[in-house]
Amino acid sequence: MLKGISHLLSPELLKILMEMGHADEIVLGDANFPAASHARRLVRADGHGIPALLNAILPLFPLDTYVESPVALMAVTPGDTVETPICEDYRKIVQQFHAVPVDFDEMERFSFYERAKNAYAIVSTGEQALYANVILKKGVVV
Repeated sequence: MLKGISHLLSPELLKILMEMGHADEIVLGDANFPAASHARRLVRADGHGIPALLNAILPLFPLDTYVESPVALMAVTPGDTVETPICEDYRKIVQQFHAVPVDFDEMERFSFYERAKNAYAIVSTGEQALYANVILKKGVVV
């Protein structure tokens, strides 16, 4: 254990966060996300929800301020009646750690999957909310 670093961040996830450079992306995939088949690097965070992981990651992880939307969400498929209140939780958490307003992009499901294939890493979580997937683009430490 280290002081000031959440116990939710495994040594493997901390290593990934440290290795990532400016504009690299990390995906936090919900429990239904096809992480293993899409990941270049896969980190397991079974049993942990995405809001808790965001609260653990964002104090250490700068978001890219050089792009319009450093955070991307999976959009609900047209015609699907699923509601995604968890996305509002994500907005609140991101705003808590970044004083500058952060725009979120909403991506069609299969476009999100394609983008995820190019991410530096995918974190497979235990999040059970539907359409709870999120991509974070790393910025620079100033």
